[in-house]
Amino acid sequence: MNDYKTTWREKIGYGVGAVGLDLSYGMFYSFLSYYLSSVLGLKEAFLLLLTPLARIWDGINDPMMGTIVDNTKTKMGKYRPWIIIGAVCNAAVLFLLFTSFGMSGTKLYIYIGVMYILWGMTNTMADIPYWSMVPSFTSDPSDRNMVSTVARTFSGLGQGIITVATPIILPMLSTGMTTDKGYSASGFSRWAGICACLLVLFSAICVLTTKEKHVVYNNNSKFSLKKIFKVIAGNDQLVVFMIFAMLSNAGWYLTSGTAVYYFSDVLGEPKAQSLFQTIGAVGSVLGLLVIPILSKWLSKKKIYQISLIATIVGYILMYLFGPVLKITIALDIAYIISSTGIASMFVAQTVFLADIVDYGEYKTGERNESITFSMKGFLQKMAYTIQTIVLFGGLGIMNYNEQITSVTKTINDSTKSAIGFICFGVPPILILCSFIVFTKKFKLHGELADKVHSYIVEKRSAEDK
Repeated sequence: MNDYKTTWREKIGYGVGAVGLDLSYGMFYSFLSYYLSSVLGLKEAFLLLLTPLARIWDGINDPMMGTIVDNTKTKMGKYRPWIIIGAVCNAAVLFLLFTSFGMSGTKLYIYIGVMYILWGMTNTMADIPYWSMVPSFTSDPSDRNMVSTVARTFSGLGQGIITVATPIILPMLSTGMTTDKGYSASGFSRWAGICACLLVLFSAICVLTTKEKHVVYNNNSKFSLKKIFKVIAGNDQLVVFMIFAMLSNAGWYLTSGTAVYYFSDVLGEPKAQSLFQTIGAVGSVLGLLVIPILSKWLSKKKIYQISLIATIVGYILMYLFGPVLKITIALDIAYIISSTGIASMFVAQTVFLADIVDYGEYKTGERNESITFSMKGFLQKMAYTIQTIVLFGGLGIMNYNEQITSVTKTINDSTKSAIGFICFGVPPILILCSFIVFTKKFKLHGELADKVHSYIVEKRSAEDK
């Protein structure tokens, strides 16, 4: 088999698509909670109920979309058509989700519920085919690592744009009734509209500059829950991956989703979040260099463990310098350590999932790329569900909604302490649990990984003859 190599034009073009996807991700995972609770004033109980219900549907919808992608066969391939279709649909829903049209009461709750579920469905339409493309580019391990690293680099850029720019841009776009921090429903709507347009643009660039070089088509494989369970049950490393990745991602989402509360309500300095995220971006850049550099001396397993340990150490320091000692500049500096580990962690997870697809074919003889990659999107949503339960459960217990809607709009010290603990204290606990699961249960490295790679190369070589 000729082990195809990707050009830098393809790598960059592919990475640009991740910017658009993460603009939508960032708005949803980092600012939707604040928008719904603090701007629209929705009750915590509604959000605690909505998120798990949405995950039940995602458990069916995500693998269903994976099956549809696997059965797609066009001149453009099976992934790229869905990337652009999904991007257009997700862009429209993103704008609508952050636009309330002046509704209130029951109508608003129903509207948000529908848009919330539609965002997950349309995001799945673009996300699954996008990340499923990685194995189709190349089977060469080093080239696959580089493709994943570039994609995650651009993914971090998209997330960085949201977390850094939003606290600055929102007050500039906001008109009408605003919060005491300068945010308004109109500001969120306009900013979401801008992000939606960029999502479509960057996805189009991705589709036009990439090519699916070696694609395995499934012949009219039909969707069934039985098959989904069979794919998962037949790939023990996929199950392990879902557990440790969900735990570590949940820790990260807690910080990204709670940071706006911490800087706005605890510190009273919403724009300080931009500096915090900018400094964290420095760590993200460093983290993206970890795998290519350390892979010369260390195994993927060791590198991933180092990434998680760095993340945990960074979080411990952030909690100490932030909620405990309240030294903001030291908090920002500590964020470099954890963000370095997080960035490296996300790159490694993308590589692991591509390897898990090969492993599934090695074990069962059947390749299920999109169904396997649909689990990535599903576990991210499950991680967000953990974030929602912890965040809104904590805010509900502390009566946060009553405090921000009171005449004084004053957040008491107990609630501030709870927000600080949720933002910086809970994540390292979740990531430590992830580290334990990964270390004890993940086996797709070393000799087994070599066997899987040799099997795939030999099989593709036979197919090409």
